[in-house]
This record gives sequence, C-alpha cells and structure tokens, in this order.
Amino acid sequence: MVDELVLPDYGGACIANIVPALLGPPEETPAWIPAGVAGASQVVLFVVDGLGWEQLRARPRLAPTLASMAGGPVTTVAPSTTSTALTSLTTGLPPGEHGVVGYRIAVHGEVLNVLRWSTVAGDAHQTIPPSKLQPTAPFMGERPAVVTRAEYRRSGFTGAHLDPARFWGYRTLATMVTEVGRLVRASEPFVYAYYDGLDKVAHEYGLGEHYDSELSWLDILVDRILSRLPRHAALVVTADHGQVEVLAPAIPLAADVMANTSMQSGEGRFRWLHAKPGRGRALHEACRAHHGDDAWVLTRDEMVAQGWFGPVVTEAARARLGDVALVARRDVAFHDPQDTGPYSLIGRHGSATRAEMLVPLLVAGR
Repeated sequence: MVDELVLPDYGGACIANIVPALLGPPEETPAWIPAGVAGASQVVLFVVDGLGWEQLRARPRLAPTLASMAGGPVTTVAPSTTSTALTSLTTGLPPGEHGVVGYRIAVHGEVLNVLRWSTVAGDAHQTIPPSKLQPTAPFMGERPAVVTRAEYRRSGFTGAHLDPARFWGYRTLATMVTEVGRLVRASEPFVYAYYDGLDKVAHEYGLGEHYDSELSWLDILVDRILSRLPRHAALVVTADHGQVEVLAPAIPLAADVMANTSMQSGEGRFRWLHAKPGRGRALHEACRAHHGDDAWVLTRDEMVAQGWFGPVVTEAARARLGDVALVARRDVAFHDPQDTGPYSLIGRHGSATRAEMLVPLLVAGR
C-alpha cells in the first residue's frame, strides 16, 4: 500500500510551535492549543517518544486516561525522527533553522550519529561540540526544569537540545513521577518531562502485544502524573513521531545507485544519498528508476523548495543534507551497512506518512 504524503505544518499545529505557545503570553495562545492551557498556573509538558496519533487512536481502550484528554493531532517535523523532532520541540524552530536535520547527519565529511554523538572514529564531543552544531538556546531562552533519564545527562544530544535547562534525572518510572510531583509542589511554572520506553518497545517488538502492554503502562503513568498536579495546573502530552511496522528486511540499494553514491546518512525510512562529484543527476535518475515504487525520490533542492525543513534553511543546515532522499512511501526501509544497532528494527519512523507524521497534543488539568 502506498501511503499519503504529509508535510509539517510549520505555520500552525506543529510540534515546533508548542513550546513557544506554552511559554508565551496566554492571550497569544493559538487556537490549535487545546483548552485548559491558557488559564493554567503551572504546566507539565510530557513528551512520549514514539506515541503516534494513529496508533493511539486505534487503541482507546488501552489508554483511557489519554483518550479522555482534550485535543487532537498535530504534525511533527521532517524527518520524523527523535533527534530532529525533539530539537524542534525545545528550540521552537524548524529543522532548517536549528540544523539537526536527521538521526545521522553529514558534518565536515563525516556522518554524525546524533543520539550517540559519535562518528566512525568514535566519540565526537571534542571534534563536533554540541553547542556549536546547534547553538540556539532551548525553551525561548528560559531555564525550566527538565526531567529525563539520568544517564542522558552527559550525552551530546542533551547538550544540543536541552542545555542549559536545569536537569533532573530519573532512574525508574516511579522516580520520574516523584521528580515531576516534587517540582510542581516547588511552584515550578513549567516542567518538561520525557519518556522513551514506548519507542524502544516499538523498535524491537513492533506494534503488537508488547506495544499494547507498554501503552497500557504509559497510560497509568500519565494518570499518576495527573494525580500529583495541584489545582489550576495542566498536563500537556505530545510526542516526537509515530511508527510503522517494517517486517521485511531492509532493501539493499541498487548497484546503479551505489555506483553514484559516495556515502549515506539519515535512516532507513529517510535515507539521504550523497552523490559522487558530478553524479547528482545520474544518482537521482537511478534512484527514481530502481526505488521510485517504494519511495518518494526527491533532490535536496526540491525538498528545500517544497518546505520540508521549514521556510528557512540555513547554509549550515543545507550542508548537512544529502543530494537525493529516499523517503519511504510503503512499509519498507533502505539498507545502509553503517546504520546499525543492537537489534533489527521492526517499528520504524522517519518518513512522511500519516502514521509517522501525526502525533497527539492532549491536555488535562486539575
């Protein structure tokens, strides 16, 4: 089945605009922000990695607390991947402006894995400082309390999208709820909390029984956070991307495509191909001929002109893009031997289908 193409709504209901709306003057809150936020004295923004709107909407009985909250879908950014989306969420900028344009991006001739902050040479903290790659201060220049996994404190990606926020690490879900409750009781006006368990389960197990179980536990977690909010406080729940199941092995790129490619970046469902010198047109034609049935095949210039990365694309961001993108339009992924992990991925994201691009924006209060 060929999926519908969904591009980000950078001018409206998009995750890049959530934090500016929550931290801005109440009288300027846009209409797409659900009721209950503008009058709240405190706001907890809970970001659930991998919670797609389509997947949530299909399972209301597994998530009664989430299903009862006000709100609906908004778009994520392109590509629909954690590193890009979370940076847009915290900075309030489209990818073309903050420059974290993918999970694996080209930087000075190397491919940086943003989540691991490493290249083939190893740790890249010294060679590619996070604050240099992404210099925009998050949260509109404020320093709110951030509650995320304790082990992420020193990661390069934390430095790129959260510093200099005030960091509160948690070890277990119970301690996360405790930290959020403690911060709210301390009258913090805005608390940002992040949980990545649902995404991890989807990657390893797909969208079946394990995913359903994790979603049920997530709903209990949301209920626990709500129970600790005082009167006139609001809980806002959103996500960075949705998921699709890719059950077939990743598709190897055609020999004609590889003959014109110098390196790959991106990820399985949003694969950037970097052309050998003078081979850009030949690479584009080969991709269309061999992979056009499975992917939207676009050049960098086409995607920039169509606004995939926002109305503005800086020179730094543009330099990190490839020459041709394979953006999966079916439930497939494209193979790159350098793009590996501890297990084969079943749940995937990165492309521009509805299942990946639409995420919830939900609000409940006390």
